[in-house]
Amino acid sequence: MSPVEQDADRSLGQLMATATTELSALVHDEIALAKAELRQDAKRAGIGGFAITTAGVLALFSLPVLSFAAAYGIHNLGLGLAWSFLIVGSAYLLLAALLGLFAVAKFKKVKKPEKSMASARETAAVLGNAKPHPRPRAAVPAEPAP
Repeated sequence: MSPVEQDADRSLGQLMATATTELSALVHDEIALAKAELRQDAKRAGIGGFAITTAGVLALFSLPVLSFAAAYGIHNLGLGLAWSFLIVGSAYLLLAALLGLFAVAKFKKVKKPEKSMASARETAAVLGNAKPHPRPRAAVPAEPAP
C-alpha cells in the first residue's frame, strides 16, 4: 500500500493529529535554530565588544606618550619646555570644548518620542474602554457533612 493510499484510509482526526505533531516539531526546530543563531551572534558581539574595549584602552594608554612626544617635538622647534607642554594641553582643552559644543548641539535636537507616546495613549484609551469577559466560576465541591 502506497503512502497516498494509507493517507486516504486515515480519519480526519488522525490526519489532524499528524499535522499538529509535524507542525509542533517544525516550530520546535525553528526555535532551536533561532536560539543557535542568537548564541552565535552573542558570541560575535562579545568578541567584538572585547576587541573595541581593548582598542580603547590601548588608545588611552598611548595618549600620555603621544602628548609627551608632541611637547618635546615642539620644544625641539625652539620653544621652552613649559610653553611646549602648555600648547599641547591647550590643544586638548580646545578639542574638548569643540566636542562639548558638538554634544550640546546634538542634545538640543533630541525630542520626545511623540509617535510612541500617541500610540501608547491610543492603546490605553482602547484598553480603558474594554470590559473583561466574565468567567464562569468553577464549581467547588461541597464538603461532606460530618
